[in-house]
Amino acid sequence: MSISSAISNAVSGLTAASRGTEIVSSNIANALTPGYARRELDLSARLSQHGGGVSIAGVNRILTAGLVADSRLAEAAVGSSQTTATFHTAMEKALGTGTEASSLGQSLTDFESALVSAASRPDSETRLSGVVDTAIALAKKINDISATIQAERTKAEQAIKNDVSRLNTALQQVAKLNTQIVTISAQGKDASSLIDARQAAIDSISDILPIKEVPRENGRVALFTPDGAILLDGTEPAKIEFSAAASITAEMSIANGALSDLTLNGKPLTGIQQSMLSGGSLSANFAIRDQIAPDYQQQIDAFASDLYDRLSDPAIDPSLGSGSPGLFTDSQGALDPANEAGFASRIAVNFLASPDTGGQLWRVRAGINAPGPGNAGESALLDRLSMAISAPRPPASANLSSTPRSLQSLSAELSSATATKRIRSEASALQGSSHRTGLKSALLAEGVDSDKEMESLLALERAYAANAKVFQAANDMLDAILRLT
Repeated sequence: MSISSAISNAVSGLTAASRGTEIVSSNIANALTPGYARRELDLSARLSQHGGGVSIAGVNRILTAGLVADSRLAEAAVGSSQTTATFHTAMEKALGTGTEASSLGQSLTDFESALVSAASRPDSETRLSGVVDTAIALAKKINDISATIQAERTKAEQAIKNDVSRLNTALQQVAKLNTQIVTISAQGKDASSLIDARQAAIDSISDILPIKEVPRENGRVALFTPDGAILLDGTEPAKIEFSAAASITAEMSIANGALSDLTLNGKPLTGIQQSMLSGGSLSANFAIRDQIAPDYQQQIDAFASDLYDRLSDPAIDPSLGSGSPGLFTDSQGALDPANEAGFASRIAVNFLASPDTGGQLWRVRAGINAPGPGNAGESALLDRLSMAISAPRPPASANLSSTPRSLQSLSAELSSATATKRIRSEASALQGSSHRTGLKSALLAEGVDSDKEMESLLALERAYAANAKVFQAANDMLDAILRLT
């Protein structure tokens, strides 16, 4: 081997060792950086007229694409299940459970107990006042449950708006990085850092909807949903838009045009197209706004309607005319069965029976529309009101099954169903979270191992020293030759 060949080989070795040290340093420095993939130097033997040596073929990102894809799908599943679980938890808290003082069932029990107590002493204004007070508390509890449902729908509406904004921003970022990666790669430079940034951008929206990444030419990627919706395939990403309502009431829905749906590139999505974006927090929030929460509203409206109907029956209170409100009213009017939607937010105690609104307590004993207080010792109406609450009968609302049951049984069913939904949704969220954790652990196992990186660094130092010695030996030989001349 000639001296020039030895020098060339040593220089290539020094260059490779220097580049390898730089990569190891980058790996260690970015061990905790989201989206960073460990680098390895790709070396190959160099064969040229100057002899052997080593050639740097490039830098490889060590990452299993299948694991990344599965991790993103798991993230979307967790985004969906956790969103749903959080909603059911809020609803369980609103309805209350068991004998909690703030529960719907306990409020109803307090009202029943007040009726029984007043029936034993119908002449006592204190006990009559207890009936009115617990009735007001029961109506307020029903109002509060309805308000919680609509607050959760509004919360879902704003979450959709935020998800759409994040999605559009990330898609624009990925499209921009695609262009930069193509440019850098065409110049023969390492685009790994840009690829890391692109991966982080895609990962940041994987909880919103499931994303499938497809490689394209020159290092670009295209993004689709598993059901085929095109998010990015080219230089311009899809533009998703959404017009959020400031607040939502029980009467607002997609069907009556009061709420908006998504648009894609300026065109409204059909039901089938909307389903292509399902699987993450975006679709979960739409389900809460348009299906799950309205179902809760329908049930609490039906409960309120049954409560109203039981106590406005002329057979219970003979002072009432047909269709007149009893102790409970629809905003001080009669309830129209065709206008049951949102009734839980409007149910209120009749002003005629509440001293705070100019009414008289004796109307609870004598009748809401009675002309006078009557016999102070008469308890028949109070007994009938109590029996109306506890008597098994088919619910007045068509939105509940016709199985006869007491109002207390109905409230227990509502609370039990809510708790069951919360438990199931939390179990689903826990299962999804465990799956996601397992995939993340597998990805971390492919990540930077500081011990191995230090071993690589020591090996590179030895390689650098060996090549430096070759270079020094060649230098000494040239010096010796020059001295001979």
